This record gives sequence, structure tokens and C-alpha cells, in this order.
Amino acid sequence: MKNDVILYPNAKKLNTFREFVEDTAKKYPTKNAFIIKEKIEANPKYQYITYTDLKNDVDAFGQGLINLGLKGKRIAIIGKNSYEWALTYVTVLSSVGISVPLDKGLQAQEIESLLIRGKADCIVFDDAYIDVITDIKNKNTTVLTNYICMKKNDAGYMTMKDVIEIGKKDLEAGKKDVFNYDGDPKALSVILFTSGTTSISKAVMLSQDNILSNIYSLDCMIEFYDNDVSLAFLPFHHTFGSTAQLFFLHNGVCTTFCDGLKYVQKNLQEYKVSVFVCVPQILEAMYKKIQVEVKKQGKEKTVAFGRKLVNVLLKVGIDIRRKLFKEILDKLGGAIRFAICGAAALDPEVAKGLRDFGITTLQGYGLTETAPVLSAENEKNIDPGTVGVPLHDIEIEIDNPDENGVGEIKAKGPNVMLGYYENEEATNEVLKDGWFYTGDLGYFNKNNNLVINGRKKTMIVLKNGKKIFPEELEILVNTLPYVAESMVFGYPKDDDVVVSVEIQYNKEYVKNNMNDISEKELYDIAWSDIKKINQTLPTYKYIKKLFLTDEEMIKTTTAKIKRFKEIEKILENEKKANNK
Repeated sequence: MKNDVILYPNAKKLNTFREFVEDTAKKYPTKNAFIIKEKIEANPKYQYITYTDLKNDVDAFGQGLINLGLKGKRIAIIGKNSYEWALTYVTVLSSVGISVPLDKGLQAQEIESLLIRGKADCIVFDDAYIDVITDIKNKNTTVLTNYICMKKNDAGYMTMKDVIEIGKKDLEAGKKDVFNYDGDPKALSVILFTSGTTSISKAVMLSQDNILSNIYSLDCMIEFYDNDVSLAFLPFHHTFGSTAQLFFLHNGVCTTFCDGLKYVQKNLQEYKVSVFVCVPQILEAMYKKIQVEVKKQGKEKTVAFGRKLVNVLLKVGIDIRRKLFKEILDKLGGAIRFAICGAAALDPEVAKGLRDFGITTLQGYGLTETAPVLSAENEKNIDPGTVGVPLHDIEIEIDNPDENGVGEIKAKGPNVMLGYYENEEATNEVLKDGWFYTGDLGYFNKNNNLVINGRKKTMIVLKNGKKIFPEELEILVNTLPYVAESMVFGYPKDDDVVVSVEIQYNKEYVKNNMNDISEKELYDIAWSDIKKINQTLPTYKYIKKLFLTDEEMIKTTTAKIKRFKEIEKILENEKKANNK
């Protein structure tokens, strides 16, 4: 299926990131591109970076990097989400060389390994990594020639400010190297390492054209307002986070930074955030918190009636959601109007509930290899439980569908990667005849919206041939109020598997709402709830074994469960318990 519809004809396709920088500064010269908070106890101060400021910093930093001999070189970036991170990424792409974003959650040995694999010539790093970078430098195992710390430091490293000052002097002297982009937009521009949930991370090669075409495709489907403010929550080293950030900049959105997971609600209020890109787990936790508060106040019937009323009025073009549910929205800052989520399936009830309150919740689907978005809902096409339609210029087909129309999702479009760096075998496994084979299973529903069933590698196949998609059952289990997270898997038994679930329970919820009961009592409640869920399922999908824990599951740094590692841990723990 291919989608040629352009909902917003003013969408503009840019050819290079140099053009991207010039275009944003021209369109939004005095608008704030970023707000930076300097944490000063109870009296924080804020710095405002306009789009003109951003362009000036990009020009000076880029010219400075070129002065250091880094034109055409590979520049790694590591650190938390920050203005400095975003500045480095845009600068490298617009005028310098190849960007190599590194996962900030990796251990020192893994960082060193990726620097070696990515053949990075320079690294720009947060001051939190000074000790790690110094150790790597002293070992002399990489080809790094330049080390640039984002902030002032006592270790003697050159800072971004130092490089910017070098660039400013060059520009004042009439040097214009930074403005003369002479690269090929379709050549290698970014090396991104996948999160590796089931295998060693692969190095995905993306071009400027891959990323800019994806931004254009998104632009054709989603509209922003002049006063929109975003909260940078998803890590920039992940393509979902970095492309989303570029998409916001392209549309003149002001970006603020999240202080941490437990501060999301506070930051939404602090900055009056209106657009929020996140993972389903955040929206589901947000919705559960709203439900708990409504129950505590004894307003369940009032809210239920209100939700029915707003849906009736919406059918005749009357929207009172934000007025009726103002108290709920105010706890989220009062300005949030839509949230975009991806990376996993969002519970349709959560999506519908938030929309009833006045927050448009859109789901999207994509992969690092597709820069990243392949399909998405939009305000004119919302279909809970789906990930919408293919973006403009992208074609999606279902390969070898079964009797239910379910098969592997394959895609074709200008956003599809160049391949895996120095891994021809892996590249040939997924790129065939112009199509990228995603490894995900899904189908198109009657509305021509894409439904994701799950990963081929995680699908549970019973001895009788029946197929079960863990993600579908996890959505049901995650609706239980005390569940922080769950993982459905096939527990090996003889020559078959038993459908099982591991539940990580929310200790805070249990303590505050369940009289801090024992784990054995909680297990009995959970097992009773699982049986109720089973009654809504075909018999072969019944969950027959339960594991309960308060320990966080083994995850990638992008918060995806490493299923096979977690299953190994469960089996090992059970083996130890049985040997006691």
C-alpha cells in the first residue's frame, strides 16, 4: 500500500542540512528554538536560544571543527539530551562530516567498542563522561584525534565554547568553509547503532536524504502551531528522538529538556508543553495516575458521564473536552494538545481515554533502518490499535500473509537505510529487490491502517502450530493497576512451550493502594486477574504460568525489554529455587 495523500501542501522538502539550517533561521528568526534551564536549587534560571542564535552557533562551531581538520571526518557524540548535543548533531550534518551518535547508557567497554567499530575521528562528550573518555584515550585503541567536552572542565579538554570561538574568528576573517556544503545528500552521513534487543547491535548507515525525506513525509501529515512547545524526552542518540527533534526544529517548535523520568509531569507544567513525543509506557503510566486520582476523589461516575457526553457532542461538531476536563489537563500543564508515541503498542483504551480528555494521541511505527517513521496516525485518521497509514512517499506491503492476512511487513521509500556498516551479510538479509524486510509481523485492517502483531523473533509457536504474539497479551496485562510492566513468553516444557507472563509490580502503588500486602497475597490477586483476562481469549492463548517480581527487567538503554536475556534470568532463578 502506498499513500500519496498530502494533507498539508505547504510541506517543504529540503535537500541538505545546510539548507535546513538556513531555512529554519529565515522562517523563525526571533522564535525560541530551545529553552535551557540552569539548575540553581529552588530558583532555576532559564536561557533562551532563538533560531538565529542556533544558526550562528552552528556556523561558528562548524567553522571551528573545520579549522581543526575535521572536514569529512567522523564525529561521535555522547551525553544526555541537551542543547549542546542537538547543536553538535545539526552542525556535523550541515557542514562538517559524518555523525556517530552513541548511547549514553552504555558501559565504558561498549563505548570504546563502538568508537572502534565506527572509526570515529573525534568525540564530543558531556562532562559526565570525562573519566570514561580519559581511560579510552589513554588506552589508545581508537583512531580518535580530537576530544571536545561540551562544558568547561578541569581535565584540560578543549570545550565546545573554545571551538566556537575559533570558528567565530575564522568567520570574522572572511573564511566561509562552513557555508560551502559540497557533499552528496545520498551518501553516508550518520552511523547509528541499533539497541540490540536480540543480537549484537548493528551499525545502520543513513544519509541526509534518508532523514530529510522522512521529515518531509511527516510534514505532509502533521501540523504544528506557532506557539507549540515540546519536551525532549526520547534520547537523541536514538533515531526516533533525533528525527523528532529535527522535525520540531523544521516546524519552529520550541524545545525544552526533561529533568528525568520522575519529573515528566512537573516539566509538562513548568514549560506549558503542548506536544510530547514518548513511548507508550509513559502515556499508560500517566493515564493510570489519572484513574487513581479520579477514584480517590470519588469522581468515577462523573468522569465516565463526561466522556460519554463529549463524544456525543463531538459528533455534531461541538468540542468541550478541554473545558470539561480542565482539572485533569491542568495537572499535565494545561497546554498539552497532542502526544506522539512509538517503539511499542499503546493500549487502545489509554489512547481513547486521553483523547476523551482532549489530548490527541497519535501512534507511529518505524525502525532505525527507516530513519525512522514508516507509518503514523494523524488528526484526520485516528484508528486505535493501529499505527495508521504509510507516510507520503513510503510503500508498505505484507509479505507472505497467512490465512488471517498476517505476514512480515516490508517497506520501500527514500527513507530506507543505505545498509549496515561493514556487514554485507546482514544487509542482504533485510534489503531485497528494493524492499526493506522489517522483521515485524502485521496486517492492514478494513480501514487500510497498519496493525502490528509483534516481532517474528518473539512470536510464540505452540506444538500444534498455533501462533501467539506476546505484545497483544501484554497490552491486556498492563491494564492492571499494580502492573509496572509485563513480558509474555513461551516457557519451555518437554517438546512444547507454556504461555507464561512475568509481571513487574509497582511497589509504590501496592504500598499506597493495596495496604502494602505481602507478595504471596499479591500473587494470588494477580493470578485471579490473569484468569479473568484468559476468559476473554481463545483457549490456546491462555496464560498458564505467572512469575511475579519487583525487579526491573533487563532492558536496552532505549527501555526495550531484552526478552531472551530476561527469559534466561527467569529460568536460572527457577532452577536455583528448585535446587534449594
